[in-house]
Amino acid sequence: MTRWLMKSEPDVWSWDDQMAKAPDSEEWDGIRNYQARNNMRKMRIGDRAFFYHSQTEKAIVGIVEVTAESHPDSTTDDDRWDCVDVRAVKAFPKPVTLAECKATEQLNDMVLVNNSRLSVQPVRDYEWEIICRMGGLKGD
Repeated sequence: MTRWLMKSEPDVWSWDDQMAKAPDSEEWDGIRNYQARNNMRKMRIGDRAFFYHSQTEKAIVGIVEVTAESHPDSTTDDDRWDCVDVRAVKAFPKPVTLAECKATEQLNDMVLVNNSRLSVQPVRDYEWEIICRMGGLKGD
């Protein structure tokens, strides 16, 4: 299983919105960055991702699971853009902020710390474990 981080602006699609869809899935649509799109094309059913609130909170607030692999994004007729479907798995008891990630030496090489603008990014297994502990979870 590969791990990911997916960013959303909470005023567009929040963790609460994702949870309201549970147990159903929702398209992770609207991505218009080639690198982020290519990352979604690598996702497989069962992969898990951190759900990150960008803009105001800048915090990891939950975990989602990929339920459908890359397919055309229904929000556009442009065939360059894909999306995946995800479902909510669990909320973090304590959100993990970008500032906390940047202050944690073991996360110095994390994509989030070094390229905080990329909306869909890979997460290494050890980074996943560290962040889960920081957020009050024992893994995923």
